Amino acid sequence: MRRVLAAMAACLFLAACTTTSTQLAVKDGPKPAAGARIILIQPDVHLAVLTASGLQDPRADWSQQGKDNLTAEMSSSLQARAHQFRMINPEGAMEGRTGQLLRLNEAVTKSIPYGYIPTKKGSFDWTIGDGAQALGSAYDADYALFVTARGSYASGGRVVAMIGFAALGVSVPLGNQYAMASLVDLRTGRIVWYNTALAGPNADMRQPQGAKSLVAAMLKDAPL
Repeated sequence: MRRVLAAMAACLFLAACTTTSTQLAVKDGPKPAAGARIILIQPDVHLAVLTASGLQDPRADWSQQGKDNLTAEMSSSLQARAHQFRMINPEGAMEGRTGQLLRLNEAVTKSIPYGYIPTKKGSFDWTIGDGAQALGSAYDADYALFVTARGSYASGGRVVAMIGFAALGVSVPLGNQYAMASLVDLRTGRIVWYNTALAGPNADMRQPQGAKSLVAAMLKDAPL
């Protein structure tokens, strides 16, 4: 029983708070000037339930809740900033060159936290290419702020499995949720700022208050 309680306590401790990992292209470098035109791409959110067997079963309702809550909180949080923000729905921009750029940005930002490209180790030098100018021209913008969220939540059966395996000294993950944000200079295509926020239990994006906590962590130190 002590082993079970210790394992459960360790899981709760590790998930006790939202943690972030911020990266800047140039530390203390120039920020977007006051009045800069920034398009905010509606968050791309995919959430699932983690079953007892460890499979992830997509939940469209959770994903929509997360998207709605993050979108609302991002809009509210950015209103107080000294820039011109405009929200765009990526579903209406996936055709042609702009769609290619949106998909390219997703692929590049997924690579950042894992260091897939050896030449990028030890430096923060990422870009989606000068083709980003097409996105800037299409929406009359200087920068684009992208947000992606992914996650899974443990089912009741998964929690029972965790308790059972803990008695054997085996750790069973209960799922995790995270959000990634990147700010792209649309004049050059360079990613000037990037942050990953690993959500704690108080940052459940399916709930408005949880989304507020997650967005606060995600935008921490953003050069906006």
